[in-house]
Amino acid sequence: MAWTRYQLGLAFLMLTTGSLNTLSAKWADMFSAEGCNGEKEHLFTHPFVQAVGMFMGEFSCLAVFYLLLCHDRRSPEPKMNPGQSFNILLFLPPALCDMTGTSLMYVALNMTSASSFQMLRGAVVIFTGLLSVAFLGRRLQPSQWLGILCTTLGLVLVGVADFFSGHNGDDTHKLSDVITGDLLIIMAQVIVAVQMVLEEKFVSKHDVHPLKAVGSEGFFGFFILSLLLIPMYFIPAAGFGANPRQVLEDALDAFCQIGHKPLILLALLGNTVSIAFFNFAGLSVTKEMSATTRMVLDSLRTLVIWAVSLALGWEPFHGLQVLGFVVLLTGTALYNGLHRPLLARCGLAAFREEDGNAAERDRLLDEGRVQADDQS
Repeated sequence: MAWTRYQLGLAFLMLTTGSLNTLSAKWADMFSAEGCNGEKEHLFTHPFVQAVGMFMGEFSCLAVFYLLLCHDRRSPEPKMNPGQSFNILLFLPPALCDMTGTSLMYVALNMTSASSFQMLRGAVVIFTGLLSVAFLGRRLQPSQWLGILCTTLGLVLVGVADFFSGHNGDDTHKLSDVITGDLLIIMAQVIVAVQMVLEEKFVSKHDVHPLKAVGSEGFFGFFILSLLLIPMYFIPAAGFGANPRQVLEDALDAFCQIGHKPLILLALLGNTVSIAFFNFAGLSVTKEMSATTRMVLDSLRTLVIWAVSLALGWEPFHGLQVLGFVVLLTGTALYNGLHRPLLARCGLAAFREEDGNAAERDRLLDEGRVQADDQS
């Protein structure tokens, strides 16, 4: 069935804002500007300040939720389901995971390329699958185990491509930084996987509206991380902190650099606004089309980020990275069941039966009788 203009617009919005989110964060990292008290020009390496901006974007989803709710209640026939009442502290554990994982990823983005950053985030499939088996008692299909295996192989290929990139004298990042950045991204995906399992185990069963869930986590992330910027200003981190004072995070230096070069603020605003629109578009795509469509678009944004990075000269071309991306994409597709409709069209009886079982499961999901397996 052909997509409507509205559905095409949602797909385009999700693809562009999702790509812009990573590209704007990387753009901010590439700026150099003077710091406070006449400090000489240096790179804008303030990952925790960037993370605060990202959570501000998520926090704005809460305002969007209440605006939509007020507009719906004024209509003659309200259709919006606000969900059940709940204790907002329910979102604190997943928000802490989100805050830790996001901060680690922004630290890693300073050390590696934007395309590798986005590709390596595919590792979340591995850890989400394993944790769901261990803590949610889920049984994975053979195709999902194969997807985890393919994803692991893809991560190895991307890591090897990054190794050769740094080993061949890439001026953008040192080899040690690239390896450290890649490992931090993988570590962050473990934390993100824990976040997803917590959301499914404790949050999903309370029938919380997705925008309200994202906004609530953004609320905790924004205020907690903003307060943590104060002690970070005094914690020495020689060899880790790339700011002039060699502390964990120097927020004052970040503001001084923004004052000397306002384009940094534009990049940070791009990150904040894009994450808000990306969450809205992603939720709308799931509602108007399917979670499968959302997963495909999320994979395509990796390709967009890689193409833009190459076009802007932010990184060199590596054929091994292409192979790694293809294998990662295959693993993600297998894990999320994207192969079923393709194989069913080829007339394979076994997959017709599997697809029929999936359809029956989707019907039960709509009735609220079983819990969703996929993380959007």
